[in-house]
Amino acid sequence: MIYGYIRVSTDKQTVENQRFEINKFIKKTKYHVDEWIEETISGVISPDKRNLGILLRKTVKGDVIICSELSRLGRNMFMIMSILNTLMERGVIIYTVKEGYRLGEDLTSKVLAFAFSISAEIERQLISQRTTEALKRKKSEGVILGHPKGKKNSRHKLDGKEEFIKNQLKAGFSKKVIAQKLHVSISTLYLYLQNKNFS
Repeated sequence: MIYGYIRVSTDKQTVENQRFEINKFIKKTKYHVDEWIEETISGVISPDKRNLGILLRKTVKGDVIICSELSRLGRNMFMIMSILNTLMERGVIIYTVKEGYRLGEDLTSKVLAFAFSISAEIERQLISQRTTEALKRKKSEGVILGHPKGKKNSRHKLDGKEEFIKNQLKAGFSKKVIAQKLHVSISTLYLYLQNKNFS
């Protein structure tokens, strides 16, 4: 099977430019597209949550995927390298029209696949290292990381309404009526009154 893969990030973009590039490419080759896979979705979304994920799962050895450029597969190096490595290990041939890549089972492709897998691993390590360093820096600056244990949320949706509630109670309004005026549940009002130690 030969698949033409097209992805645009927003519905304001058109798939026709990519389709034109792929059609121009296949006119110069023996290929013809058996099935078009199109989607409008950000490249940062995991392939598993895209039509690309369905395509990746159903491809078998000897299949061909043609796309306009590598960036259509994903938005970061790690994602693209991971996708390419998976496809090449499975024996799927990938053509990218603009860059002129042909990635398959030949020796050059296998060397590239190895390079891609190493690059993906390096990218993973760099992300982990950057995260660790950022957390260490914040900790050294005295920033408390995470939600402190046992600490309750100090903000309440009725903060600033205390005077209004007191006046309403003095005027004889029931708690149910006050809660309705404040657009909160009666239990929310009761808890607030309990925390403020007044009835």
